[in-house]
Amino acid sequence: MMTRRRRSKHSGRMGRNQQPSRALVCTNAGIVGMGLMGSSIAACLLAAGRTVAAIEADPANLKKASRQVLSLLEGLRKERLLRADPRKILRRLTVSKDYSALRQSDIVVECVTEDLNVKRDVIRKIEQVVAPHTIIGSNTSAIPPTQLQQGALHPERILGTHWAEPAHITRFIADVDRSLRNDLGYWITFAGPFRFMDLTGIPAYRAVMRDLLPDLDCSQQVPAMMERLVESGAQGVANAKGFYNYTPAQAKRWEVRFLKFSYDVRALARKYPEDDASFASATLAGVDKQREDRKQP
Repeated sequence: MMTRRRRSKHSGRMGRNQQPSRALVCTNAGIVGMGLMGSSIAACLLAAGRTVAAIEADPANLKKASRQVLSLLEGLRKERLLRADPRKILRRLTVSKDYSALRQSDIVVECVTEDLNVKRDVIRKIEQVVAPHTIIGSNTSAIPPTQLQQGALHPERILGTHWAEPAHITRFIADVDRSLRNDLGYWITFAGPFRFMDLTGIPAYRAVMRDLLPDLDCSQQVPAMMERLVESGAQGVANAKGFYNYTPAQAKRWEVRFLKFSYDVRALARKYPEDDASFASATLAGVDKQREDRKQP
């Protein structure tokens, strides 16, 4: 997960309703939106020992949310990244459509569609039920947190939290090198950018393009191909319709392969840690010895 925080124009001074800075102790977490990202973030937080209250407005997603999270936890157990029984862990998850379920949350992460007005509305609903000190994170790829802070009761506690997918497998991102290694660097050998958009949901990328391209490109328009795909209902492997053609069986197989690949790459990357001082020392010692050997007649 990458986290970014921008200062609100109100955050430079302490107002009557603002709380002093303090360390965040997160025992209870909340999630709004239990789609692809929300489910994997929930699995990540549950595996880390947190109690999770999830909010889902879509009846179809609400019905299958717990089952989806259980499947992800069972995958973690199978890959020996989780010791506890997934079904026991799942007892710490509640899924509801009632925002009051978030009342005890220390942090809430919204994972709804990449639309500024939708996210602002969700943040407004979250603020109505949580404590003033509760951190609110927006799982946004392109919307500046300063825009999400506008009109909020406590803008200083709203920040952007950009999770990688699958959130329960990829590791936390501390700097630029590590963020590329753990995000782009891990999946590029598995899928190119078009296949990856199929795997992680095409409509979200249209929204990201809409928000970012005006700053990155002279064009003010989302590419026509992307507009046509989204308007046709394409979501990628989620509904077997994307940049590539899939049968339902092929789409499911790509989902399974993507998770398996993610586990395999995680295991491989852990063999080559960036902060392994003993490995670095041994390597340098070996280089020095080779130099000395070359000096001998």
